[in-house]
Amino acid sequence: MLNFIYYPVSGILWFWHKVFGFLFGADNGFAWALAVIFLVFTLRALLFKPFVSQVRSMRKMQEFQPQIKKLQEKYKNDRQKLAEEMQKLQKEHGVNPLGGCLPVLVQVPVFIGLFHVLRGFRLDYAYNYVFSYADIQSFDNATIFGAKLSDAISGNLQAVGSFSLNFSDFNAHVIPVALPLMIVASVATHFTARVSAAHQSPAAAANPQAAIMQKLTMWLFPLGVLVFGVFFPIAILLYWLSNNSWTLTQQYLVYGKIAREEEEQRAQAAAQRDLLAPKPGQKPKRVTASGNGSEPADEPQDEATVEAAPSKPRPGARPTTGKSSGRAAPGKVNSPAGKSGGGSSKNGRGSGQLASSRPGKKSKKRR
Repeated sequence: MLNFIYYPVSGILWFWHKVFGFLFGADNGFAWALAVIFLVFTLRALLFKPFVSQVRSMRKMQEFQPQIKKLQEKYKNDRQKLAEEMQKLQKEHGVNPLGGCLPVLVQVPVFIGLFHVLRGFRLDYAYNYVFSYADIQSFDNATIFGAKLSDAISGNLQAVGSFSLNFSDFNAHVIPVALPLMIVASVATHFTARVSAAHQSPAAAANPQAAIMQKLTMWLFPLGVLVFGVFFPIAILLYWLSNNSWTLTQQYLVYGKIAREEEEQRAQAAAQRDLLAPKPGQKPKRVTASGNGSEPADEPQDEATVEAAPSKPRPGARPTTGKSSGRAAPGKVNSPAGKSGGGSSKNGRGSGQLASSRPGKKSKKRR
């Protein structure tokens, strides 16, 4: 039924066994152990890019977290509309929420496939997927410090499917090999969960459900490795240890690289702001009509000076004839404005003579 999983898993395991069997010998237990470990490394190398995309998506979601809160407050009574708006927001920022589930979803069938393939190394089987009968005999003869890869503290690999608490089936010679693997795998599981929790967004950390899951992965899962590790064969413990060790190292490298990239971006933004900001004591630049700000701004002038300065007419414009001009307009010398302006400019007389020069009223001097 799941042959599409079993054949690829057995094929990768067969390849690495041939590589390390050439170096150490086909029946060597370390050749089979390294084949299991590099099976995990091969899978995790294929999932490296999705893991990086997952981390970057989490970083982006932290940036528009305030927008998510606004949407949650706005559509708190309409979950369907909230889901639609969330999808639009994630699409605008290029975030794929399902991308973070891919590494976990792929590892589950691989774990099941490896467990099934390891159970197929039985002398009463003619073959085990891509493994021949000679490979089955090689696996059965391989030992690590006196313990077979198919042995568990509670019994052998074939007895794992039938869960039994019969203490007479315990293998004391497996404890020196399995117990250190269980302890190291448990510690690696704990620190993997701790690093993941340290890089959660503040909103996710404040979520009660996320806090519960965080405690489970940080404490309950490592404890489960210690308790149920007695029922796992050594090959499965090697898989668990190498998988968590890879995850822990990968988190350290990827989170560190992304943190350095963000620090460089902040430093570049700060340098750009310092470059555009005016130097101490420098006059601010005024934007001219041409669009470049190369001219310094004028110094502030006194209001009296600004009011006393005559306004220059624009080229081609008709001069105004107001009182503030100080002279009469051409062609209108006899106008009241022109006479009053001329009188005030020559002899300094005020506008009191304006009434005597109006038409219809004769001056006393002319009489």
